[in-house]
Amino acid sequence: MVSEEGSPRSPEAKLGMEVEELWDTQEPQLTPTEKLNACFESIPVSEFPHASSSKVIEIKSDASLGEAVRLLSQHKILSAPVVDVDAPEDASWIDRYLGMVEFAGIVVWILHQSEKNDEDTTRPAVVAAANGMYSPRYRSLQPGSPKTAGNFFELLTSSDFYKNTKVKDISGSFRWAPFLALQTSNSFLTMLLLLSKYRMKSVPVVDPGDQKIDNIITQSAVIHMLEECADHQWFRSLGSKKLYDLGLPLMSANQVIKVDEDEPVLQAFRLMKQKGIGGLPVVSDGNKPVANISIRDIQFLLIAPEIYKHYRSITAKNFVTSVKKYLEDNQKASPLVSDMITCRKEDTLKDVITKLDSKEIHRIYVVDEEGNLEGVVTLRDIISRIVHEPHGYFGDFFDGVLPLPANSRV
Repeated sequence: MVSEEGSPRSPEAKLGMEVEELWDTQEPQLTPTEKLNACFESIPVSEFPHASSSKVIEIKSDASLGEAVRLLSQHKILSAPVVDVDAPEDASWIDRYLGMVEFAGIVVWILHQSEKNDEDTTRPAVVAAANGMYSPRYRSLQPGSPKTAGNFFELLTSSDFYKNTKVKDISGSFRWAPFLALQTSNSFLTMLLLLSKYRMKSVPVVDPGDQKIDNIITQSAVIHMLEECADHQWFRSLGSKKLYDLGLPLMSANQVIKVDEDEPVLQAFRLMKQKGIGGLPVVSDGNKPVANISIRDIQFLLIAPEIYKHYRSITAKNFVTSVKKYLEDNQKASPLVSDMITCRKEDTLKDVITKLDSKEIHRIYVVDEEGNLEGVVTLRDIISRIVHEPHGYFGDFFDGVLPLPANSRV
């Protein structure tokens, strides 16, 4: 299929045309969101474009934590399915996969290593671990302590404990057990609700015939599809609206979780873990966002620990400065190299989606005329404005599987 100008359409644009055709068949009295719900309910997730690599990255359960970090970093992904190496060849998909290993789970593990052992208040936990004295009980972080010093991560990544820890050993930090997956026949609407209301960052899609994961659909991939379809009629009604017309940002400035640039960077990752968020702003002068740290940035403490060795304390500011220099020296692209990406409440949804997609970021900070933080808009927030959950849509499917969001029964 080609466009009117003669250039080939992207898979996302082709999908947009299919939604457009379904849109034209909807009852005129329906609201735009009701029309979109009906359109997305009619399209199976098997039609969602695969990632450009077209290959799902899997990690073996006996891979070391270091290998997992390198794979996630190399392929620029937040998570990957873990294959049980002990599963029989003819195992079903639910027995083949242990779960998803995520940077979020690795953060939990790192925080455990960074905390002092309750019974040893003088040495960082990694030293005790190397001597076989590791304990899962820890204390809170303090700026300037040995565990936040620059050489901590060199000690950690060179220790036998780090090298010998297997992915399956941190299975307790997996989000799903094994994980929540869709089959290729499930609908787009189901997938979009899981990525928004039910707080999944990615959704594995299983081909029941092959008993393997056929695709992994991420929030970023959905936003890219929306950007490719920005000129379609079905999107224009929403895309032309300003953020404040859509009730965005959802949180006020004083509700946004943030860290001061002089706080230890591990405090940023600890807050992400405690609050269940994927990133937060680094602020200066009280409330001016100067950088963003995301859950995936934990990789830079592990793949290049030498860049921090001269710091007595790795503050958020030191972390961002060092990573930017490391990426520039190695000519690697990353959102951390870019200037702080912000928007205004008066910006349209289309403009914000374009920024998020072009910069490959997961959140954008809303600021006022003076550059003060007013809120944050995430990929999840945007997807949640496009679809809504019909009453009783999932029934009791989630009972006992995951905590339901507020008002989920409404």
